[in-house]
Parts: sequence; structure tokens; C-alpha cells
Amino acid sequence: MTAHRIAFRRLLVAETRKLFDTRSSMIMTGILVVLALALIIGRGVTMSEPPKLFTLAGTAAIPFGILLPVLGILTVTGEWSHRTALTTFALEPRRARVLAAKCLPPLGAAVVSCLFALLIAVPVTAVTAAARGVEATWSISPQSLMGWVAVMALTTAQGLAMGLLLLNAPAAIVIFMAGPPLWGFVRQLGTAGETLADWLDVNTTTNPLMDGDWNWVAFARLATSVAVWVAIPLALGALRVTRKDIG
Repeated sequence: MTAHRIAFRRLLVAETRKLFDTRSSMIMTGILVVLALALIIGRGVTMSEPPKLFTLAGTAAIPFGILLPVLGILTVTGEWSHRTALTTFALEPRRARVLAAKCLPPLGAAVVSCLFALLIAVPVTAVTAAARGVEATWSISPQSLMGWVAVMALTTAQGLAMGLLLLNAPAAIVIFMAGPPLWGFVRQLGTAGETLADWLDVNTTTNPLMDGDWNWVAFARLATSVAVWVAIPLALGALRVTRKDIG
């Protein structure tokens, strides 16, 4: 008898549903939406200069940069914490296809979140400008917009990589959250610490994507940090999952 091949589209739909139908994911998504709304509106109310659409939308990067990676971590570790991996991989023994289907929805959520922030920032910018009687800035550089979306996707991918590598949600979240203050401490160690952070701190190496200040040195630093914190952990985590004994 020939084994039935599950279409990748069906896997993707199933994993996308899993991303949002668990209690923790629904809470995380709700917090993400509320914080994005609150920060964009708050920034529009409190900013002293004339409102800028991209500046207001970019305020949402604060919760996005924290919660989207956590959502990714929960996505790839949920099968193991809830002990449903045996069922999932029994239905689709080709684990690499399942992992691909798991990783794509969080990355898609990062893109959708950026579009949601822009959508919310439009009326906030208009209302703020009208209330103050000033001219709003609506123009957005395509390079800056794509850079912002890319940064959110890379940050989410970092969470996915850490979750896959450890397969333990609390440990992965703690290590991810400890990154920024740790690199801040490393920078205080002198020239060597600053150089190390300039090459390995993802929060630093992704700045040129947002600023448009792009050169070969910036590209080399970004590639190095992404390799260390995304590509290598993701590869090792995928290898671990594909060979892990589930029984």
C-alpha cells in the first residue's frame, strides 16, 4: 500500500492554527495587539514634534521585538512541553517538513504585525496632526520599511532558533531576554567589548537595515551575528529534532 503524502499546505494550515489556538498563544497575541495600540497612541499624544507616520508605527517595534520571538519559541517548543510530538510526527514522519511548517507562521506573523502597526498609525497620525493643527509627515522610505520588517523577521527567527536548539520554552525565553542587558554589560568592558558587541549583538548589527546606512562592513557584521544567533542554532536545533527519540 502506498503511503499517503500530506500536502505541505495542509501542514502549514495546521501549524498556523496551532500558533493561535493555544491559551498561551492567544494571551500573547492579545497582549501584543494591546501594547502596540497603547504605544502608538501614547506616542502620538506625547510627541512634541509634528507626527510622522513611520515614527509612530515604529513605536510598536518595542513589544514586537520582545513578544514575537517569545511566540516563536512557544511554537517550536509546544509539541514537547505538551507531549504531542509523538502524534504530530506519527502523522507526518518527515520531521523537516513539519519544522518548516512550524517556522513559517511566526515569520509571517512578524510581517503582518508590521502592517498592523502601520494601519493603526495612519488614523493616529491624522488625528494627532488635526488636533495640533500641524502638517503630518506621511512619506516612508521603502528601504526603511523593508528594513524594519526584515529586523522583526530576524528577531523572530532568533527566537525560533533558540527554541529549536533548547526545546525548553522557559530556558529559551530567559536566554533570549538576557541578551540585550548582557551585551550592554559587554560594551562596558572597553574596546574589545565594544568590538565584540558590534559584530555579535543582533540589536546593533540590524540598525543599518532601519537607518539605510549600508556598507560592506555593516553587511559583514549582520551576516556574522545572524550566523551565530540564527543560522547555526537553527541548523543544530533542526538536526536535534529530526534525530530526537520521541518514545
